[in-house]
Amino acid sequence: MDDARFFNDEPFLDQEEGPDLLGHEQYGQHAVKLLQRVRAQTETGVLALIGPWGSGKSTVLGKVIRQLRAQGISRDAWLVAELNPWLYSDLESLTVALFSEIRAALPKEEQWSEARQKIGGFGQAISPLGKLTALAGLDSESLIKAISDRVSGDTSASAAKRKAEDALRKAGSPVLVVMDDLDRLTPDELLLVFKLVRLVGHLPNVYYLISFDEQTLLDVLRRSDLVGDSEPRAREFLEKIVQVRLDLPAFRERDADVLVDRSLTAVLHSHELTMTPAEQQRFSEAYFQHLQGRLRTPRAIKRFFGQVDATLGSLAGNVDLVDFLLVTFLRTSEPGAYRVLSRHRAELTGTSFDPLARRDEQPGQRADRWRTRLRDAGVAEEHLQSVLGLMGMLFAPVRQSLGNGGDTQAIGLRRGVGNIDYFDRYMVFGVPNDDLPETAFELGLQHLADDVPSTEKDELLLRLRDDTHRIVRRISYRRVNGAPTPTAPLLAVIAQQYGQLNADAEQLGILTPERSLEFLAGDLLTDLAASERPTTLKDMANTPDGAVLASRTLHRASARTGSEPQPEAQSTPCWVREARSLVGHQIAQHLAPAASRPVESLTELELTLLWGWHHTDPASARAWITQRLDDTWAPLELLTALLPPGQAPFPGIEDTAMQGLDVLIGLEELYSRLGSLLDNPTTHRTDPHDEHQERILQALREHRQRNSANTT
Repeated sequence: MDDARFFNDEPFLDQEEGPDLLGHEQYGQHAVKLLQRVRAQTETGVLALIGPWGSGKSTVLGKVIRQLRAQGISRDAWLVAELNPWLYSDLESLTVALFSEIRAALPKEEQWSEARQKIGGFGQAISPLGKLTALAGLDSESLIKAISDRVSGDTSASAAKRKAEDALRKAGSPVLVVMDDLDRLTPDELLLVFKLVRLVGHLPNVYYLISFDEQTLLDVLRRSDLVGDSEPRAREFLEKIVQVRLDLPAFRERDADVLVDRSLTAVLHSHELTMTPAEQQRFSEAYFQHLQGRLRTPRAIKRFFGQVDATLGSLAGNVDLVDFLLVTFLRTSEPGAYRVLSRHRAELTGTSFDPLARRDEQPGQRADRWRTRLRDAGVAEEHLQSVLGLMGMLFAPVRQSLGNGGDTQAIGLRRGVGNIDYFDRYMVFGVPNDDLPETAFELGLQHLADDVPSTEKDELLLRLRDDTHRIVRRISYRRVNGAPTPTAPLLAVIAQQYGQLNADAEQLGILTPERSLEFLAGDLLTDLAASERPTTLKDMANTPDGAVLASRTLHRASARTGSEPQPEAQSTPCWVREARSLVGHQIAQHLAPAASRPVESLTELELTLLWGWHHTDPASARAWITQRLDDTWAPLELLTALLPPGQAPFPGIEDTAMQGLDVLIGLEELYSRLGSLLDNPTTHRTDPHDEHQERILQALREHRQRNSANTT
């Protein structure tokens, strides 16, 4: 099928389209044979090709015209005149047009000159003078002579009609006047056409083939004064006009299935795409459950795939093909439902939090809420369930509201519209400027693996800083799909970017971009062979920010293996012990400049490194801190820096922080160094700094007291 065939509403006529899948060619042949039989029985008549809108009436008419014209020129060959009644608003203009088309259909040879002249004479006799030039081909200078000839000659309509009839009988060749889409006329226009066909144009060897959707045409007639609001009267009137019905064969489900399959194949071929077996299964499910009942005519199928072909363009490879087909169907057939998608974007993609009032809402209640939204959007009741079913195939929350499970990860893995990272692509018919196309994403990863400079690589790193969560998710989807991932290079650049992230937090501020990178780094580390992990973590720790990420990644990996950061643990895997030593050494180097500075001058990054050190090489960390305390650092000032007011949940210190202090410094060591400060509480402190220090001391007192009670 030619691509351009999707972008017009013209009938399918070309033989190059392949087999006559819908039987139009065969039915056209049937209509031609029927015309011959009608001609054998009557010298004029009206035939009607009847079928619903979009069922292929224009295509069949085109086949009939083509077959008749292929007969060549002979006395028995049919002549074809095509008349478009839409172009004329009054009987006079329509009459002129009819006889002009009949004259134009007659061959130009001399033997036909009399017939052309008599047809023109009849037209002139019944047409106002103002229409003469259109019929007779007169220029303005000849108009006065035409008027004179008309007044002085034998120009009565009856005489002219007799002469025209004689000429048409003498000529012998039948003329078929074809008029399409009569159901789209206004009541007055329709009555004009019927008056012309039944009375004025009732001529020998002139036959009419008209086409319309019967129910629509009856509705038009019922709006006319002649018929009134009565369908039986409208049907009786129509029966007086039409002698022979040609009911277009019903468009069977099999026909629709074949045309849909053929159209889909053409679209895929046009965009050099193929469907995986899983995609074929999903589209087949959607088609037979929800689309088949709506794609009932060739026009509906052509219109749907025309929209698919027109908008797929730059989205090919950037969206899930089946989701795109279903969203396009909603946009084409249910524009109100399509607009609902954008209005409820967050809810559909699972990125909103329902109000408290909806937490106890049952699935059936949520489904009713969606039905109400769709009704308000203009979805007809008969289509409500299929539209809701389609949305359930696209969006996990809707599927869950219908009582079925919804796999949100699967939607992300296929770049589905139900995932927040891809939703906008389906709405703007392309990849938005704040998004990264799949080709650029893949090239960026490839160039990262190959360690070559490129704009795609730079763009990927920029998006990693500015759109961290989305890039992290896309890398994760890629991993889950089993696509090759440049693990070590990715960990290296993640470490480099870790301290430069600009993205906002997600999930009500809970998930920071740093935390997203930490989760990804932990997953990527497990993809490496155990022997590669220590050196990779060491490389990550080349910068202070990278060392923070490396220590956290190592800590999470150790927790997965069941290895707590105790150097004496014999069950600790060899790679973990080696990695702790290497990362700990890197942290010591980053903290070396802080050794000669007052504890109060430690930066937030240096304090974070201290906490990270206790996860990697606690013995070295404790020795380093003990040396600082022995030199110049005051223990209470160190605690104040390690447990700032905004991060410590006072009045107590949480157990994990207390355990960390025990590993990093040693609680008994702290009790000893703090001495009298712990034994002699100070009250009525007004300075915020002093109040904070007193809260730390009180928390330590209570912890020491609990431990003493447990010991005794």
